[in-house]
Amino acid sequence: MSRFIFITGGVVSSLGKGLASASLAALLQARGYKVRLRKLDPYLNVDPGTMSPYQHGEVYVTDDGAETDLDLGHYERFSGVPARKSDNVTTGQIYMDVLTRERRGDYLGATIQVVPHVTDAIKTFVRSDLTDEDFVLCEIGGTVGDIESLPFLEAIRQLGNELGRERALFIHVTLVPYIAAAGEQKTKPTQHSVKELQSVGIQPDILLCRAEREIPVDQRRKIGLFCNIRPEAVIQALDVASIYDVPLSYSAQGFDGEVCRHFNLPDMEEKPNLARWEEISRIVHQPEGTVRIAVVGKYTSLLDSYKSLAEALAHGGISNNVKVELDWIDSEIFEREDAVSYLEDVHGILVPGGFGERGAEGKISAVTFAREHNVPYFGICFGMQMAVIESARNLAGIKGAGSTEFGPCDEPVVGLLTEWVRGNVKETRDADDDLGGTMRLGAYDCTLAPETQVREIYGADDISERHRHRYEVNINYMDRLEQSGLRFSGMSPNGELPEIVELPTHPWFVGVQFHPELKSKPFDPHPLFTSFIGAAVEQSRLV
Repeated sequence: MSRFIFITGGVVSSLGKGLASASLAALLQARGYKVRLRKLDPYLNVDPGTMSPYQHGEVYVTDDGAETDLDLGHYERFSGVPARKSDNVTTGQIYMDVLTRERRGDYLGATIQVVPHVTDAIKTFVRSDLTDEDFVLCEIGGTVGDIESLPFLEAIRQLGNELGRERALFIHVTLVPYIAAAGEQKTKPTQHSVKELQSVGIQPDILLCRAEREIPVDQRRKIGLFCNIRPEAVIQALDVASIYDVPLSYSAQGFDGEVCRHFNLPDMEEKPNLARWEEISRIVHQPEGTVRIAVVGKYTSLLDSYKSLAEALAHGGISNNVKVELDWIDSEIFEREDAVSYLEDVHGILVPGGFGERGAEGKISAVTFAREHNVPYFGICFGMQMAVIESARNLAGIKGAGSTEFGPCDEPVVGLLTEWVRGNVKETRDADDDLGGTMRLGAYDCTLAPETQVREIYGADDISERHRHRYEVNINYMDRLEQSGLRFSGMSPNGELPEIVELPTHPWFVGVQFHPELKSKPFDPHPLFTSFIGAAVEQSRLV
């Protein structure tokens, strides 16, 4: 039967609960255990799909088409376990489910309350859609003390009682700040955070204490005494140079051993096999060179908007044994200034996904620079569409080429996607549909054309990649664009939806309608990012 590990956080947000969960999963896998990771988000949105990237960061998309929290990206990158719709739930989803059942009469006239109806729905989610997992790690979003998270804390408190200590473990991530003026670390924030958690009936079993510097043994003993925890279960979570050092750091602090000890597992004293992570860490810290990649986007003021993208580029560097330095450039700059001064020294240009007209012309300018100066170019989703529009205008002579996303245009080279096929089912959308959950979402197949660059990169005729978009390249322009030199090298299996374009005359120029960054992992880099960074390495030898 599965054991459940619940991870909460206190004092402040952004302490790294997601990375802690992902790293613990990696450590348990290194001991031979099967894991599953889940995120319980307290916000009232049904999912993050309609939330601004400036508020929430990136939206992570699963194979089965769920728009989820970005922490699920950490989970997949560290564990390799594909996330599903059933691995992320929000307060909005829980209340929608409870109220739908109430309207149907499923509760037989009962008065609907947070306890037991909402908490029962949360517990059902936590325990559903599982098979033979040894461990289920559930991260609770937000910070202990937030009013929104109270139903989730009550639900996991109940689960802890129902499962018993032999099947439930509570980990609390907290902060031990260093006060420079006082010249010492302070344990009081951690003490107060644990008291807040205890006030809702949860006694943490392990404390994961984030700190900039070593926490002295006497301080850890003091934390244990005040928080009713064994000193050995007060684990230091020290800052590290790379997120891929985190599993190694946590293991060195005895984190996974303490988890095994709680469950009285036979290998509690054994060391996990961390060879994979040691090799990744070695490459990250001892690269053979450096390449600079310009990321020309519209959400560059909040880098969490491109979290998976940044990590996938780092994975491409790992596979090429180089360090990847990223220049984050707001695309609107190129609508006022010449791109040359910003791009002349970079070794590759990437234009990522995005929505809306703002900054679009700047992205097209970046495409023009990459094409004319033979700089490796990688366009993802919106970045592919801008590459097609640039080719239409400047290679095919279609001067009015544009996208209907920005309003009516003379030549709709990119238009609203109104129907597509998932499996054997046709799905349709129109401009008046709700925004939430109405895009082309999740994994779709793509057929690669023979004798193309992407066919060589993938080493396969058919691939599957994850999508998140509402607009599509208009296939009616395909012939004119191919005659001008742009190659449509990947298509949907029915041949109706363009998936990949490339310029055969360019050293490396690829645009994809999907999001390959969502499937890249440090120990299994995505082939497109491996090839793109490889091309950037070659470019660095020319600059």
